[in-house]
Amino acid sequence: MVTLRFAFAAVIAASAGIGGCAGSAFAQQPAIPDAVAAKGEHVALTVHAEGAQVYDCKAGEGGKLAWQFREPIATLIQDGKTVGRHYAGPTWENVDGSRVVGKLAGRADGATPSDIPWLKLDVTESSGAGALAGIATVQRINTKGGQFAGPCDRAGATYAAPYAADYVFLRK
Repeated sequence: MVTLRFAFAAVIAASAGIGGCAGSAFAQQPAIPDAVAAKGEHVALTVHAEGAQVYDCKAGEGGKLAWQFREPIATLIQDGKTVGRHYAGPTWENVDGSRVVGKLAGRADGATPSDIPWLKLDVTESSGAGALAGIATVQRINTKGGQFAGPCDRAGATYAAPYAADYVFLRK
């Protein structure tokens, strides 16, 4: 079985083809569904993310094995440069040391069944005086990939599903 470390390395190597717009100027923002809209807030920062949604094979209801979401692991990219990382919490951390943690506030389906949902997350915790200071809301939009529903037949197995998304950080 491939370990998570090696699976993640493969995800990073393959993820360049998923997003296709790493470092783009985000000139064409899509229509934001009402469920993830942040009315009255303004965009402070938009970054592209490339990484994986990590799932564990665990016993669920009734003891049946099923894939359960564990955490995201992603690199945040702006203008072709790494500007931060995204990980469990959910947490977004900028290279300047600023950091925010969010809590789910809304969701809308991705464009296809293989795309993770678009999300609206209210910031519940923040630290640092950098780019993420004063952020009230995070939106995850333009998702590609990240869903996984393959066979789960060995408890303890881990799968890293490649994904890409844009994260929009908003202030009131």
